[in-house]
Amino acid sequence: MSRRPLIEEALKKVNNRYELVHAAVKLAKELYETGAESYVTEEGIPLKKTVIAINEIAKGRAIILRKSTD
Repeated sequence: MSRRPLIEEALKKVNNRYELVHAAVKLAKELYETGAESYVTEEGIPLKKTVIAINEIAKGRAIILRKSTD
């Protein structure tokens, strides 16, 4: 996993930046609450949960549910 979040890739998975921020916050909060394992870079630096969340969205591992506007 890279040190920097794949923001440009993550933006391709959502409609706009606001939706990315909202989805990343919800996923990061879920990671904190469940005590998810932290990732460590090759340099031994632990990644923050928000960085992990953005990377998960960019890689398509996170499902973003949208409310219908009906």
